[in-house]
Amino acid sequence: MTAENAGAETQTDATMTIREMCDAFGVTPRTLRFYESKELIFPIRDGQKRLFTRRDRARLKLILRGKRFGFSLEEIRQLLDLYDEDDQQRTQIMRAHELAQKRLAEMERERAELDAAITELREQIAWGEQMLDSMNRTAAE
Repeated sequence: MTAENAGAETQTDATMTIREMCDAFGVTPRTLRFYESKELIFPIRDGQKRLFTRRDRARLKLILRGKRFGFSLEEIRQLLDLYDEDDQQRTQIMRAHELAQKRLAEMERERAELDAAITELREQIAWGEQMLDSMNRTAAE
């Protein structure tokens, strides 16, 4: 590939507009601008236009995955920043593994609390149904 072709690829195939990013990732322009303001993604500015590179797309994919798992933006930033370490991503993978284990433990604790609340609510509903049935039988007599 010549330098001339590489430049052409950078401006077409390798970049996406804000609308294309929104469509591809199911986010709003406001979301992209927010992540840009937090310095999590770094689109190329062409006047008022923002052009998102492959790196921005990869970073956004990781941001959205991290948010889905409940990581804070600061935790996500730290993981993204570790990508630039010169150790074949070893540090990034180790830190991501550490955070993932911690988050999984939190999610499992939250699920246990939710399961207990669901069980208790079912018991309350069953009690309420019994009370209503009893009241209906008394009223019918």
